[in-house]
Amino acid sequence: MKQSIKTTKTPDVKSQKGEGGFYSDTVKEHFFHPHNFMVDEAGYKADGQGMVGSPACGDVMRVWIKVDPKTKKITDCRWKTFGCASAIAATSMMSDMVIEKGGLTLEKARQIRPQDIMERLGGLPARKIHCSVLGDKALRAAINDYYRKTGQVDKIEIEQGRIIDKVLKITDHDIEEAVLEGADTLEKVQAKTKVGTGDPACIPEVEQLIRFYKEKYCETK
Repeated sequence: MKQSIKTTKTPDVKSQKGEGGFYSDTVKEHFFHPHNFMVDEAGYKADGQGMVGSPACGDVMRVWIKVDPKTKKITDCRWKTFGCASAIAATSMMSDMVIEKGGLTLEKARQIRPQDIMERLGGLPARKIHCSVLGDKALRAAINDYYRKTGQVDKIEIEQGRIIDKVLKITDHDIEEAVLEGADTLEKVQAKTKVGTGDPACIPEVEQLIRFYKEKYCETK
């Protein structure tokens, strides 16, 4: 599905050149006409969602997925980002890769890496390669969220962070992202992550982390 999105400032993609050369026609197509862009977040019932990045620092990527419970294939993938042309194009392409030909299984989808996306895009300027890592990370976070919501905790793969809730495998990184999304109390963080419901002994540490991330991102601005 193609969606055209309006921006307050449109980068001059045609003239941008990095160490690797100009943007390919495929990159420009996905930037100017993003595929599977999230339009109605409130009305979308996702089976899993993930976010990477920080609003305080720059690029932020969010991904939503729907999953066929029988085949474990991703039937729909939507996304939204506050990022550059490369981040938009890379995630647009990633969303196509996930759902094309009937959809990838969850296991195959989380094997997608930035180099796979860049190959399909026809390459990216060298100075923009870092932008392509957001989409696949957010996708894997959404897959982990699906496994957590469906009680398949043993299938969750931890990419980074220290495990805080040892039963649900929730990390300090998960708590950080919840705070970045506006969860500023234990109750709100639990509503997003379920942290402490599996391992109540971790709650004091969770509360300490919430205070730390609030001071880091909210109270020092």
